[in-house]
Amino acid sequence: MSVPAAAQRAVGPSEAAIVVQDLSKKFGDFVAVDNLSFEVSPGRITGFLGPNGAGKTTTLRMLLGLVRPSAGTGLIDGVTYAQLDRPLQTVGAALEATNFHPGRSGRDHLRVLAATHGIPDSRVDELLALVGIPAAARKKAGGYSMGMRQRLGLAAALLGDPHVLILDEPSNGLDPEGIRWLRGFLRHLASQGKTILISSHLLSEVEQTVDDVVIIANGQLVRQGTIDELHGEATTLVRTSGSRALIGALRGAGLEAGDEPAQGPGAVRVVTGDLAQVGDLALAAGVPVHELRVLRTDLERLYFQLTESPENRNRNLDTGAAEPPPEPPVGPPPVAATPDRTGPEETDR
Repeated sequence: MSVPAAAQRAVGPSEAAIVVQDLSKKFGDFVAVDNLSFEVSPGRITGFLGPNGAGKTTTLRMLLGLVRPSAGTGLIDGVTYAQLDRPLQTVGAALEATNFHPGRSGRDHLRVLAATHGIPDSRVDELLALVGIPAAARKKAGGYSMGMRQRLGLAAALLGDPHVLILDEPSNGLDPEGIRWLRGFLRHLASQGKTILISSHLLSEVEQTVDDVVIIANGQLVRQGTIDELHGEATTLVRTSGSRALIGALRGAGLEAGDEPAQGPGAVRVVTGDLAQVGDLALAAGVPVHELRVLRTDLERLYFQLTESPENRNRNLDTGAAEPPPEPPVGPPPVAATPDRTGPEETDR
């Protein structure tokens, strides 16, 4: 797929490093991705969400040159993956936690990848320590737990110190301590200006990790925005035995306020995120406060509202439609992402 010469340039600091534009993929009559467009900016973590079969993994595989798009483009730094001069130094990817030779140690797995790109063994040892598995470096990968495989996959993705990371379900198989470590690690990488795109079905974890969210269903974009935008307008819940007086005081200060019966007796909803202001107004009005907290739209509830609506509900759940046929990968896969399966997404976690 050719890219106009004007697009073949490095992105600036304020430009999107990943651009998906009108991307589509059909497998026969099956539409896996349907005219999908979104961008991922540097220095931010973007969560890529959708139910099984939504098209997440197919989209990531098209971005990485593993599946040929039927239409549209998926660009990294303004070019397709195949056109990158130094792919391992530009984009690191981890799509599977099973792409390791079971009889090879984790250290040897990384050393083989490093040798193909002239990366010294010292970088391998540095990354093994960085992802927290130095003691497992000489253990055969066939004996690794899923969490250890996830960490090894992340180390492989970081070998070339790329500024773009594409990770498919990176927290899958990690214990709570490992998930907390991953959250802090990704945040550290984003603070260095790296562009991070992660797919996940762990909504509560995504909510604590990402800056931006892209939600798709049936291969189509259904919502995109910052995590704060998706939570909606900031509101505060106050529980008090003097709700009438408090509502009067809040409205007198120019705030929108009213009863919130869904939260139980004495609950008042205020359209503001400033807890201190609400508390001060309650104190000035002589109203006791039994509870004071920010109310936010639950991301999980919003997610299910969007993906389970009639127009977005998975069209394959009740139709008995056959899964799309497998398609051979296009050219050599990315060095740090060598998925076992070569067809389109079967379950698309």
